[in-house]
Amino acid sequence: MNLLVLFLGYLFGSLPSGYLAGRIAKGVDIRSLGSGSTGATNVLRHIGKRAAITVFLLDVFKGVLSILLAKYFLLNDAWQVSVGLATLIGHIWPVWLNWHGGKAVATGLGIFLGLSWEVGLATFGCFLLVISIFRIVSLASVSAAFALPLIMFLSFNNSSISLPYLVISLLAMTLVIWRHRENIIRLIKGKEPKLGQK
Repeated sequence: MNLLVLFLGYLFGSLPSGYLAGRIAKGVDIRSLGSGSTGATNVLRHIGKRAAITVFLLDVFKGVLSILLAKYFLLNDAWQVSVGLATLIGHIWPVWLNWHGGKAVATGLGIFLGLSWEVGLATFGCFLLVISIFRIVSLASVSAAFALPLIMFLSFNNSSISLPYLVISLLAMTLVIWRHRENIIRLIKGKEPKLGQK
């Protein structure tokens, strides 16, 4: 059962919501546009706001769903974390799209909302704060990724937070930063577009 839930976590993560949004809304492959990511930001820039909101919500939902499924089957914390990690891997490297997916921000949010809604909301609050000030999605995403392990660590005394949760927060931070490595270079050069810019 544990391995089945792990496999389902990967399948949930690999649901190509951004790709489907591009095909349904405009008949295009979103991977051929902009950053090539199937995430909500690239969908926003090239497909539209409504499609981007839908993709964002779906990506969050599949993260939450995978963790809730693991908890439903009473998997321990280590297995919950493994399912969450499988979901992130599925989102970044979906089998349906030749291993070319999104950057794991929205799905990661869903996973941490499922593991600890307090930590998830606090991290999302960090994202919203940075994006409201600078209007740069990648900067907000990277800032939230850096904040995640710190928030998890500060919540460690909470009985619902365990060592595996700390581990996945560090792994998720690493994945998100690695997926944003080109954005980080553009941020350093001052060339990263703000919301509303192509």
